Amino acid sequence: MSEEEHLVIMDETAIRRALTRIAHEIVEKNKGIDNCLIVGIRTRGIYLARRIAERIGEIEGRPVLVSELDITQYRDDRIAAISADVEVAAAIGDTDGVPFTVQDKRIILIDDVLYTGRTIRAAMDALMDCGRPQSIQLAVLVDRGHRELPIRPDFVGKNVPTSKQEQIDVALTEIDQIDQVTIINQRGQAG
Repeated sequence: MSEEEHLVIMDETAIRRALTRIAHEIVEKNKGIDNCLIVGIRTRGIYLARRIAERIGEIEGRPVLVSELDITQYRDDRIAAISADVEVAAAIGDTDGVPFTVQDKRIILIDDVLYTGRTIRAAMDALMDCGRPQSIQLAVLVDRGHRELPIRPDFVGKNVPTSKQEQIDVALTEIDQIDQVTIINQRGQAG
């Protein structure tokens, strides 16, 4: 029988501090927020994106645009299931009814966990189908390693070296009623 060991590696305070630091780093790297668009990858990435945008708004004294990206049709593990005659379009949603474009924008892509890099590759494909951004920067709450693609984040909340048998679970208040990051260690084999 398989046994799981759960260890909280980031609590609410640690997550808040990491997102505040990331917000400051984004403002510093971009010398402000002019021409920037924060894009959160559905599901947990959009909640992190909104929190980061809120902190940037506090720092800069004005809001930054936030959008949500659905990459479902771009995932390489699902591409085979999409018919060749179906037109694939990125599902980028606007926030608060504010129209926007990715064309010539500095996109700050937000996700919860960076692992193999395949989710980020799919997100970049989806963004490129919507126009040509000036640049795409990546911010993640947790970088756990084990990349399969040459993708590296620009902003990281926490680096967590893991084994492939371990799992990172991000819980956010907006959907999980708690803010915490847990590492789950699988012990033994199912029998």
